[in-house]
Amino acid sequence: MKSIFRTISLRRQPNRRTFSDAPEETYKFVRDRGLDHAVEREKNLRPLLSIKDLVTSEPSKSLPISVITAQRDSLRVPLRPIEFIRSFPSVFHESLPGGIGVQPHISLTPENLNLDAEEQLVYASEDYKQGLADRLLKLLMINRINKIPLEILDLLKWDLGLPKGYVETMVPEFPDYFRVVKSRLRGCSGELELVCWSKEHAVSMLEKRAKGYTKGSPIAFPMKFSNGFVVDKKMKRWFDDWQKLPYISPYENALHLSATSDESDKWAAAVLHEILNLFVAKKVEKDLVLHLGEFMGLRSRFKRVLHNHPGVFYLSSKLRTHTVVLRDGYKRGVLVEGNQLVTSRNRYMKLMSKAKKESNAVSRRKREDKGKVEGEGEVCEDEAKGEDDDVSGSEVEDERDEDVVDDEEEEEDEVDQDQSLKRGRRNTSPRGGRRSFGSSGSQEKPHSRSRAGRRNLGKSGSQEKPRSGRNKVKLTTEKSS
Repeated sequence: MKSIFRTISLRRQPNRRTFSDAPEETYKFVRDRGLDHAVEREKNLRPLLSIKDLVTSEPSKSLPISVITAQRDSLRVPLRPIEFIRSFPSVFHESLPGGIGVQPHISLTPENLNLDAEEQLVYASEDYKQGLADRLLKLLMINRINKIPLEILDLLKWDLGLPKGYVETMVPEFPDYFRVVKSRLRGCSGELELVCWSKEHAVSMLEKRAKGYTKGSPIAFPMKFSNGFVVDKKMKRWFDDWQKLPYISPYENALHLSATSDESDKWAAAVLHEILNLFVAKKVEKDLVLHLGEFMGLRSRFKRVLHNHPGVFYLSSKLRTHTVVLRDGYKRGVLVEGNQLVTSRNRYMKLMSKAKKESNAVSRRKREDKGKVEGEGEVCEDEAKGEDDDVSGSEVEDERDEDVVDDEEEEEDEVDQDQSLKRGRRNTSPRGGRRSFGSSGSQEKPHSRSRAGRRNLGKSGSQEKPRSGRNKVKLTTEKSS
């Protein structure tokens, strides 16, 4: 979606404004997070309710998974049906009935059954049926031939809020509004035809909101652009002039106007605006509304309107498709005017989110348990490290005890040597003296003293030099002499 205006013929005709009054403009498409969220939040709702309706259509209220798999495309299931169903344990119940085989059967949870009962009460209520009949009547009056094939209505069934079997149940209750007739179109099973024109219903939503409106006077469309969308002076001038054009009711036939005129553009915008107001959620897939526009002879005009008026219609690209959203139907991403069916669908989405919340809580609990286990492991490591330190400290004490014993043995040897020197044994040969000195206990385990010295250095910061037995003997000989 790069350009907002198309290049139109530069020839001007009298009493008619064209898009050539404003030069071709380009703008950067800006997303609307609120409207994107409004589209994306119903991502799994439609296939979920389709599976629910399929299950409830069975007398046993249970269905083998193979039946759902065979109808996956028509149900619009985005994943493998079994994976999709297991994603919502609060909505569906999976079981293996005995005697049938290993193929699982799908049924509904009690909470889902209660919501389904409430939804059926909504469809059966007189207020909802009357509102739905009024919307169908208005849709038939907008179409210039006052007929719509049933196949097109089936495509718009979700957006219009049509119940199951509406042709047999609801249509006969309003014989003054419409009826089902045979169609001359190939491949069409029938058409919904207007019975009587209603002047009371031939009033658009914009006409109801406009105060003091008279036919032929201008009505300004409510416009709201996405945050960050830039409207320059030329574009703003064109929008202002377009808003001042006379408003043509969507219930009037204005196909005689040139498709390239601004009057025709504003009328097509009024038609599309009124159609979106007839839908339950004020939004619809682009392909569906263009398909309806093709039957009405307005497909090209609808495409032109969607491209030229981003302030009136927002085009979301979520859910792998394009969805047309009526901007004034939402406020901060929330539907302004709801109804009973919208409330019922919101309850389904709340039930769907319940499973996600429970799974998130379980995963959070698992992460917390995992963190506790890791913390206990660290504590165990610290305790083991402390035990190792205690063991190493005991070894140091043992080494110190050994050093004390060695020192005592050295002192005893020194005393023996002094006594032998006093007795006059001074003629001992150096070789023998060295042999006697080497056999003395003064040089046993020198590594014990050096290791103890290194450990003492680590604690006191200084290291004492190990005493040598040979030096001690020399000192004693000097004293004796």
